[in-house]
Amino acid sequence: MAPGGSKYQDIRNPRSADSDYGIAPESAEFTNSPISAAITGGKHGAGSNSVVHELLECPVCMDPMHPPIQQCPNGHTLCVKCKSKVHVCPICRHELGNIRCLALEKISESIELPCRYQIYGCQDIFTYHMSLLHEQNCKFRPYNCPYARSECAVTGDIQHLIAHLKEDHKVDMHDGCTFNHVFVESNPQEVENAAWELPIFNCFGHQFCLHFEAFNLGLAPVYMAFLLFMGNEDDAKRYSYSLEVGGFGRKLTWQGVPRSLRDSHKTVRDSLDGLIIQRNIALYFSGGVMNELELEVVGRIWRDPL
Repeated sequence: MAPGGSKYQDIRNPRSADSDYGIAPESAEFTNSPISAAITGGKHGAGSNSVVHELLECPVCMDPMHPPIQQCPNGHTLCVKCKSKVHVCPICRHELGNIRCLALEKISESIELPCRYQIYGCQDIFTYHMSLLHEQNCKFRPYNCPYARSECAVTGDIQHLIAHLKEDHKVDMHDGCTFNHVFVESNPQEVENAAWELPIFNCFGHQFCLHFEAFNLGLAPVYMAFLLFMGNEDDAKRYSYSLEVGGFGRKLTWQGVPRSLRDSHKTVRDSLDGLIIQRNIALYFSGGVMNELELEVVGRIWRDPL
């Protein structure tokens, strides 16, 4: 919840020498404010994580605020990034000046907080400033949905995403470390920047997503197949996989390391880290019928020795 007017309404900005420097002076009203209580360890003290989170949450972007923390003359705070985008206070609509909230900055320097991804298993505790850096790379942070046929905004841990993919996207789930999957398109000449349904393979107690996409590589229309590992980068490096397409005595093969789900399918596609097949060759492998794609992708996943 963003800080509201009731938390800061007793803070004033009387004209003084301090205000010329953009510093809000301390007053009798301020010493009774929730911010002062948080610093001195009152009922809103730094030990109350929920109150601290409210005080340090920008009401515009809802992200944690870090120094320099800005405030309006009535004491409502916002982050410096959002201050550059708005001209009036988002709470009271008062014109913004150039006032720093030194009280909140003092709080942010003195508290320690658990990782925001504690619910996913992270037990680490950091200073407020270090927590932001940690959370950007926390191994417990949620994953994005890998479904490529729509811009799905669902996030969560792996088990949540598996249930979501099965129930909401109706993906095919397969058991085994070898597979052959057929991708079909009735009008391949008209398909560009497209993705096919996402089969998922359960192998070695983990899940692997087989992506198949069409796009232009320069001026050449191509297809690309690759595997994403549903887990973090370190675990993904323990595995290798191969993909093969072919027909009429010819074949193309690819061997690589699956990319982690931390990388979006667009990131992997743009890095060309997979089996790339020119469209005319894919159609040739489909049976020589140039107006219909029916391409079988054969694959194998194995675990590399430690």
